[in-house]
Amino acid sequence: MSPDHADIPAADVSSAEPKYDATPIDPDSVTDEVRTRASLSFEAVKGDPEVRELISSANRNLGVLGFTEHGFRHVGLVANIANNVMARLHYDERHQELSQIAGYMHDVGNVISRHGHASTGALLSHTILTRMGMNSEDVIVVMSAIGSHGDDSGRLGEPVHSVAAALILADKSDVHRSRVRITDPADFDEHDQMNYATTSSFLRVDHETATVTLELQIDTSMASVMKYFELFLPRMQMCRRAANLLDQTFRITINDVVVL
Repeated sequence: MSPDHADIPAADVSSAEPKYDATPIDPDSVTDEVRTRASLSFEAVKGDPEVRELISSANRNLGVLGFTEHGFRHVGLVANIANNVMARLHYDERHQELSQIAGYMHDVGNVISRHGHASTGALLSHTILTRMGMNSEDVIVVMSAIGSHGDDSGRLGEPVHSVAAALILADKSDVHRSRVRITDPADFDEHDQMNYATTSSFLRVDHETATVTLELQIDTSMASVMKYFELFLPRMQMCRRAANLLDQTFRITINDVVVL
């Protein structure tokens, strides 16, 4: 999980008139007896031309605005980390694959605007995944995960279920110098500086100790540990809430020292 290297059976119909169960579905309550596989594969989503064009264009737009890399490197990494979080916590294959899909699509809303990109991304994902034949129950899980991951409008994203929590942990842990687009340090803004100062990041999930630990190596000649907390405190708050939802404790180590 290192940022350097996280079929639905048809319903039985007993009469000519369809019967509907209006009971709300908690995605975390779906058990092995019901379904343990996602209704659409991650590989299918990853290979979809529209999804790929949205990711590419969104990343290009953010580059014009001066943001760090949000392209295939970032979304591929987030997808894999989110999948691994679910796997390490012993969630079934459905949760793992839905987390991976949400991770891959979570930033497509940036093609419309950075502001509110979580909400617009959720709506875009609904249209795309429905077109691709994903079951509505799975679409809703992915939508709500994408919609709750953002913190770009002055409000923190809130994890609403385990898939959303895995996405938040994966997304907010991707701090690394490879995300910096600018080549001259004299032109860095504070986000560029902090990302470039981070030479290694690793999200460690330990099911036995019920901890999720973000392990960072930071070049303190470029940025201080205090600067990290000043800049990324909202992200760390979101990670803590996400870990809590998964019944885990969130921790941070910087240069092998426990700081949270």
